Amino acid sequence: MKMKPDFNMSFRTTLFWMHLTAGATAGLVVFVMSLTGVLLTYERQLTEWADAAPRVAPPSEEARPLGLEALADRARAARGAWPESITLRADANAPVAFGFGRDTLFVDPWSGAVLGEGSKRARSFFRGVTDWHRWLGQSGDARPLARAVTGAANLVFLFIVLSGIYLWWPTSFGLRHLGPVTVFQPGLAGKARDFNWHNVFGFWSALPLAFVVASGVVMSYPWANDLVYKLAGSEPPRRPSGPGRPGPVEGRAGGAKPEVSLAGLDGAWTTAQGQMDGWRTATLRVPSAPEAPFSFGLDSSSGARRPSTRAQAVVDRRSGELVRYEPYAGQPRGQKARGWLRFVHTGEAFGAIGQTIAGLASAGAVMLVWTGLSLALRRFAAFRKRRSRLVETAAA
Repeated sequence: MKMKPDFNMSFRTTLFWMHLTAGATAGLVVFVMSLTGVLLTYERQLTEWADAAPRVAPPSEEARPLGLEALADRARAARGAWPESITLRADANAPVAFGFGRDTLFVDPWSGAVLGEGSKRARSFFRGVTDWHRWLGQSGDARPLARAVTGAANLVFLFIVLSGIYLWWPTSFGLRHLGPVTVFQPGLAGKARDFNWHNVFGFWSALPLAFVVASGVVMSYPWANDLVYKLAGSEPPRRPSGPGRPGPVEGRAGGAKPEVSLAGLDGAWTTAQGQMDGWRTATLRVPSAPEAPFSFGLDSSSGARRPSTRAQAVVDRRSGELVRYEPYAGQPRGQKARGWLRFVHTGEAFGAIGQTIAGLASAGAVMLVWTGLSLALRRFAAFRKRRSRLVETAAA
């Protein structure tokens, strides 16, 4: 009697080998991205702590802070160049932060005194970690290729996570079946230990990793970004047409030095801050074109970085009138979804707890790669040993 093949077993076997091959192929790149992801878990908090921004105080109850144009002139005089960004806080005791590339300069909004710089060591460290996380430590012309490699590895990792959930799924949910794959078993060594650890780390990391990795895929590929918009029922954003990337941007390496002007900034800021009640942080990217409007990013959150607490106010510098105000509620659903994914990737959308979960999931991914490669090498060594025995037997 001819027996029919077990389709489920055949599919499971095929999926297992695809899972193993994907892990062995992209494992090292995933390991680097996961390890650097762990190091970047509390980047924002650690950078702020290392900056140790000095506290300031108004000289009197009737005192008014200096205008942003005057403060920017002080920052320019101290650094010999115009700042690239300006960050303000609603806290009257917080200094104004002027960004110069990777450096930050703090200025007293009440007196205009330059108070000092942010921690160069902390910012340099996290910038280096970010370079490895995104571009495998590459710079210049090598970055596009490195970005393609990390993007492909991220996509492969998403398949590994999803296929791993299927392969892990037990046939029975009894304690006897769940125990060995959800709890660390003491006294194990070698292959049994690696197998136990691989299953346990996979079980506890799979769900958050699925969100972290999927959001990374969206940030890596335009088609994935467009898919988010389409699933949300929105039209994907248009991209510049034509082959290749845009040419050098003014003010950056390889481009012409821009003629920066902050004329009209004080009036524009007065208009912008009146658009959001209860704003806590405002950020301005200094435009390179002297006639360009000012675009302020306003945020009302106290700690977590959520798109729902953010808005953008674009103000004409000449008239001081509002050109466009984009609160979260007025955004298309696709833009809302895409905004959430940016901070789901780092866990910041859910505050410190979310960051901790994302960091632990990244640590779990490190162990998944480690134990997965170990299991693959053990399997390969066993295969070579069996093959050697067959050759010896045939020769005998």
